[in-house]
Amino acid sequence: MRRRTKIIATIGPASEDEETLRQLVRAGMDVARLGLAHGTIDEHLARVQRIRKVAEEEGKYVGILVDLPGPKVRAASFGEDNVDLPVGDTIRLRIGNDKSTADVMQVDYEGLLDDVQVGDRLNIGDGRVIIEVKEKQPEELVAEITHGGVLSGRPGIHIPADRLRIATPTESDFVALDAFVDAGVDMIAVSFVRSAHDVRRVGTEPHPRGPLIVAKIETRAAVENLTGIIEASGAVMVARGDLGSECSLEDLPSLQKAIIRECIALGRPAITATQMLESMITNPAPTRAEASDVANAVWDGSSAVMLSGETAVGTDPVNVVRTMARIASRADEDFNHDNWARSLSELRMTSTEDNLSVTDAMTMATWRAAEELGVKTILCISGSGFTVRSMARFRPRAQILGFSSNPRTVQQLTMSWGTIPVQFEDPPAQGSRVAFAVEQAKRDGYVRTGEQVAVLAGAYSAAQATNILRIETVG
Repeated sequence: MRRRTKIIATIGPASEDEETLRQLVRAGMDVARLGLAHGTIDEHLARVQRIRKVAEEEGKYVGILVDLPGPKVRAASFGEDNVDLPVGDTIRLRIGNDKSTADVMQVDYEGLLDDVQVGDRLNIGDGRVIIEVKEKQPEELVAEITHGGVLSGRPGIHIPADRLRIATPTESDFVALDAFVDAGVDMIAVSFVRSAHDVRRVGTEPHPRGPLIVAKIETRAAVENLTGIIEASGAVMVARGDLGSECSLEDLPSLQKAIIRECIALGRPAITATQMLESMITNPAPTRAEASDVANAVWDGSSAVMLSGETAVGTDPVNVVRTMARIASRADEDFNHDNWARSLSELRMTSTEDNLSVTDAMTMATWRAAEELGVKTILCISGSGFTVRSMARFRPRAQILGFSSNPRTVQQLTMSWGTIPVQFEDPPAQGSRVAFAVEQAKRDGYVRTGEQVAVLAGAYSAAQATNILRIETVG
């Protein structure tokens, strides 16, 4: 069985050359992520070009996701080598962005001395190091290391989101946004979203004319405003690093399941991210707990699982993607399709728009028909990708072919669960879209003569709703 859960791999110094990118694509990378918290805009724009070039040469669609830093507070660089911060040591925090050491950590945030209080416990580098603020002085904070570890590069410092006085997106985000929208990237992730208003502030054209907007759920406010954020977004990312700092760790697994479930019910892809195969930054194999974490993310219903430092700075990025693909493929085999679809059908996607309600009903009918008839392939013809994503939320056993005549939609479908993106040219004659799609699927080797397929489409290319369901036998 073809792997259904998509893999997002972060591209960085360890994976940015053409040969490594080529091997990542072959290993199973569906979407390449560029984290703008590290590196310059020009460096990332050059990576965009290399990714596009390699994907074209490999004959595969690879989406590009640009992750805006947002109001993320980061330390000045510790350098490329690991710096040890032992338990019990004292470290001083000062405002700046020049250099950090084991004794003095500069923090790139002007509000540091106002927003951090004595007694606060700060997570650094997604919890690799934890410090407790003991004293506040006119120009620095004095803290004790309560959980030691090693740091390198520019690790993030978690300050409770309700204290941050920086809007999302930031002014720097908007500068980067302009550059990458012009470059035609497929998806934009917005960090530290607290409400639907933060998503709307991005201001790009709706997808697929503009990039698909991914809202990162990593604050307590985002959890409280989840439904509105999902409705305003094209997809959602469960960013467990900062979310685990905002909420209690024991609540995180339940939150992950609840966020994914509501996201999928509303027809949006859901990404599970942070520390999925963290030990593979340096080790050739993951821990057993990490393997279980990936599998559980698949069984939770994740559309995609994401790798960060593992592929950006790890010692063997290709091995990491290959390992992730094996674990996700095996978990896909044990996915409980029946229970998922039946419980999801009870929730139903609610909408006041007639067109969306029609598509909702048609995708549910397609799922039922495919299950009862044993159909192995569902062809979805969609201009915006909405029909494809609505179909994917039922997690059918059948493979989904996401046909679109819009190249941007095809690229954005690389993140949709179980979907093979297919570029589709609308036929010249009205009423023959279904036949054209079936013929193309046969020509491209996705279906065979005599096979029964389900085709879901609008009556014509400009149709505002999906209103045709046909069960066809491939001729």
